[in-house]
Amino acid sequence: MVRLPLTPADIERGQRLGALLRRARGDRSMLETALDAGVSPETLRKIETGRVATPAFPTIAAIAGVLGLSLDEVWSEINDLSRATLRSPAGSAAR
Repeated sequence: MVRLPLTPADIERGQRLGALLRRARGDRSMLETALDAGVSPETLRKIETGRVATPAFPTIAAIAGVLGLSLDEVWSEINDLSRATLRSPAGSAAR
């Protein structure tokens, strides 16, 4: 399967997601968090650092659940960029 290249907005959302998860994890270890969520520590590390900009929904749902984040909070945080893009001149031209 060929995967389409990520857009700058995809990359920015991935970075926002990673930052949100790092903040929510706080002092909790990455290993503990990953194991509790049923993902590998490497997967969590890649998501937190933005190297996986578009992780699978079940993965994010599991991590968010372990960290006590609602999916609404996650959605709101990562889509702030989308609202900013829609207000920009480039976003206006795309309408």
